[in-house]
Amino acid sequence: MPANLGATALRRTRRPGDAMQAHDRLPAPLRAWLAHAALPWSARSARKAWEKALRKTGAPHRALAELSRIEARQIARDAAAIWGEGHPAARGDAAPGAEQ
Repeated sequence: MPANLGATALRRTRRPGDAMQAHDRLPAPLRAWLAHAALPWSARSARKAWEKALRKTGAPHRALAELSRIEARQIARDAAAIWGEGHPAARGDAAPGAEQ
């Protein structure tokens, strides 16, 4: 796995196949969102979360906001595990760039 992920408690998984082709097949709004995501989403997990959020919200812009909330929760969980509950990111505040 890439060494540039830094300290994290998040699970790392290697998947077979061409990651770039999988990314290129994602819907354009999701690809644009991923370009600014704070976490290294795989194409598979991003598509799964996108489809679930789209079913839940019914609109692409709302689905993207839902993905931002999911990412912020994951960052908060990771920050608490790595730096402790007192870390500002562990409070679950929105990730930088997340829609409010």
